Amino acid sequence: MVAVVGMGLGWRFRHLPLPGFAAKYGGDALWAWMVFLGLTVLFPRSRTLLLAAVAMGIAWTVEFLQLHHGAWLEASQSTRLGRLALGTTFNIPDLIAYGVGIGVGAAMDWRNLGRRVRSSRARW
Repeated sequence: MVAVVGMGLGWRFRHLPLPGFAAKYGGDALWAWMVFLGLTVLFPRSRTLLLAAVAMGIAWTVEFLQLHHGAWLEASQSTRLGRLALGTTFNIPDLIAYGVGIGVGAAMDWRNLGRRVRSSRARW
């Protein structure tokens, strides 16, 4: 998780020479992957698919919150940490980028878990 956060920060602040779509949305994919990883740490016995669905719900909720212009949200977004965590502008392609990041995380989780571990996970 720390490595993904480091990659995401590097992606945002180093202005890497990447192709257009990757440069613009790669940080969003890494952010969503980090959300997925955070859930795997908090709920290690949960199924990969459930964690991916919850991570997608969180990521999409944060994105749709950007349509709301309440004082508390704008105050949060005025800080660097707030901009990193909450973003600033609603953008439909961000939703796709979140799916890519969570998909990568879920695929890695699924591949790295042995059948014994996967089958012993809780049902919820």
